[in-house]
Amino acid sequence: MLALYLPQFHPIPENDAWWGKDYTDWVAVARGRPLFRGHEQPNLPGELGYYDLRSPEVRLAQAELAQGYGVEGFCYWHYWFAGKQLLEQPFNAVLRSREPKFPFCLAWANHSWSSVWWFGVRGKKLLEQTYPGPEDDRAHFAYMLQAFSDERYFRVDGKPLFYIWDPFAVPDLRRVTDTWRELAHAAGLKGLFLVGRGLDPAVVGAFGCDAANYEYVHRIRTLKPRLPLLGDWAYRYRVRRLLRRPIIYSYAEVLPYLLKPGRAADNDYPTVVPNWDSTPRALYSGMVYQDATPELYGGHLRNALATVAHRPLEHRLIFVKSWNEWGEGNYLEPDRKYGRAYLEVTRDGVYGRPG
Repeated sequence: MLALYLPQFHPIPENDAWWGKDYTDWVAVARGRPLFRGHEQPNLPGELGYYDLRSPEVRLAQAELAQGYGVEGFCYWHYWFAGKQLLEQPFNAVLRSREPKFPFCLAWANHSWSSVWWFGVRGKKLLEQTYPGPEDDRAHFAYMLQAFSDERYFRVDGKPLFYIWDPFAVPDLRRVTDTWRELAHAAGLKGLFLVGRGLDPAVVGAFGCDAANYEYVHRIRTLKPRLPLLGDWAYRYRVRRLLRRPIIYSYAEVLPYLLKPGRAADNDYPTVVPNWDSTPRALYSGMVYQDATPELYGGHLRNALATVAHRPLEHRLIFVKSWNEWGEGNYLEPDRKYGRAYLEVTRDGVYGRPG
């Protein structure tokens, strides 16, 4: 199990300029509030507190918690905008210090940054994702090679795993991945193991990838929300703001849609979702999986593990979304309500204990 990890919890000049001095998602989390009857907000951090990821003690405590409860490694979100990086400081510190001694890999969050994700502000693009071409591809690989060469880097079949959030957005991704593979071999690596989110497992090769990731958080089409969607995005937003209601789903009803039925294809890696409530960050443009509990998540996790149980051990890989996305209410870290309960059912599911 690899846990997607948000390296956002430290101030950066860009967030200072956009949202105010020393902004991190903790600001949104602390001012979360109920937006409808039965809405549980705020959801506040437990024993780790409002941490700052510049602290090596915090990073060590996170790794010790994860390792003790069945998480095999952190998959750090990595932000590369034509050579410009954001939120890179915590991961760079992990590389330089060689601590914690806990496996990791990188996930390229190759999407533009927009204000829609913060406080319901719509239509303002903060930083655009672009793809300048081969020179940038090589520069990008040169940065990633520092991580790929680290003995802690998570590998599949001896190859560093690299996750691409939106493979459809990259122009001629196959050319890019061919370049990266050539550079990997030239650097003495066995190759790369590339995972594309949302790809059809039958055609991953056409995109230059080795595997797909099934992640269905935002694409629930056949399930009726507790507040109907009511037309296009702009109209839905206006109506929800007028009614003071985000989109609400029942977590229990969502669960069957988060995994494909039956046995997963050998090159398709599922994602489990312990909880979801993006209203601290997005207010009325947010989405809530209501009444999530550790017990329901435990069953969800066991179902996901069953879909990959037929594979060789190294390929029984699932992702969890996420370790610490507090602004989306999407985390395994201890909170004040449940403590370590989500971690405990994770451990039980991974190690086969009854849950």
